[in-house]
Amino acid sequence: MQDLPIIQKTYDLILWYIPILNRLPRDHKFMLGDRIVASLYDLLEGFVLSRFAEKKLARLQALNGRLDVLRYQTRLLMNFDLISPSR
Repeated sequence: MQDLPIIQKTYDLILWYIPILNRLPRDHKFMLGDRIVASLYDLLEGFVLSRFAEKKLARLQALNGRLDVLRYQTRLLMNFDLISPSR
């Protein structure tokens, strides 16, 4: 069975984002960085599990909320000048 594009894109996002988060200053790395890492892994897990669920829409709507939280956390890192918006 072929992976859904969103699963592959989330996997690629994790591969891209984790090295960036590992370079954060200590005070941000262990608070916001760890939360983002956990959110990314939870998001990937949710997409994989929703692939096999009968009620996909409900699961995907819940994941959409988590994705929005991840967007805001990323914006915080950009506003603190911890990552470049061009990345």
